[in-house]
Amino acid sequence: MNKNNLLFVVAVCIISLQAQAQELNARVTVMSNKVGTAVDKKVFNTLQNQLTNFLNTRKWTNDSYRVSEKIDCSFIINIESVNEPNVYKASLAIQAARPVFNASYKSAIINFQESDLLFKYIEFQPVEFNDTRVQGTEASVANLTAVFAFYAYTIIGMDNDSFSPKSGEVNFSKAQNIVTNAPEGKGINGWRVFDGLRNRYWLNENLVNSRYNIIHDIIYTYYRAGLDKMYDNEAEARSNILQALIQIQAFNKENPNTMILQFFMQGKAQEIIGIFKNAMPPEKSRIIEIASEIDIVNAVKYKQELQ
Repeated sequence: MNKNNLLFVVAVCIISLQAQAQELNARVTVMSNKVGTAVDKKVFNTLQNQLTNFLNTRKWTNDSYRVSEKIDCSFIINIESVNEPNVYKASLAIQAARPVFNASYKSAIINFQESDLLFKYIEFQPVEFNDTRVQGTEASVANLTAVFAFYAYTIIGMDNDSFSPKSGEVNFSKAQNIVTNAPEGKGINGWRVFDGLRNRYWLNENLVNSRYNIIHDIIYTYYRAGLDKMYDNEAEARSNILQALIQIQAFNKENPNTMILQFFMQGKAQEIIGIFKNAMPPEKSRIIEIASEIDIVNAVKYKQELQ
């Protein structure tokens, strides 16, 4: 094979690999500041590396992703206590963002935290997940991988919804399968209807419930018809974002106290303030009224920044 042909084959292979790239560009951090010296801290470095590989090397969908299209996300596990040898209680923060068209800015699609994650991990044990056989009892590593897989599918679904209407449906269904078959046992929380009002069960229920279909249109309008148009037509983009928030307001009145409202609005206050900072007074007044209703914890901030 001559040099030119060899270069051509290499180029084709590179292009092919890029087209089949995995979906996530995930960063996992395991923090163990609260763990005493009785535990060898290198176990957490091993876990961190295994979970990073688990998220980034697995092909979560059948879709083709270029390297540049990978979804940036982060998972921060904060070990709160050691309940018994190799059994850990932790909090988990999940963040994911997607780029805004013609801007260096990235907008959060997920900014969420769990406070009660229990799992068992022995250094170097396999960190695996099987879509067709989610299993595990009590504080096994299966609970940890199921949680990470659940959020991987949810992140991909939210990202898809933000680019094309209702295109995250298949990913949310895969997350639902994990909820249905999730590990059970003492200390395992977040998978069941009775585990509280703000957990994985209710997040997924809200995303797959046909009664709440409008939320997927809202996600698309906010990101694709809103943020992505800010460069080309700021006034139209703001109008579309305002419309998305009006729809959220109406949704909340019809379906009060849903988890998806809080989930969508988490961390959005500063972004919304920035979008409407240069709006006309009537539009600012409207957004203060709406945002103060659907994002109550930041009501004062909206008034201070936009009045």
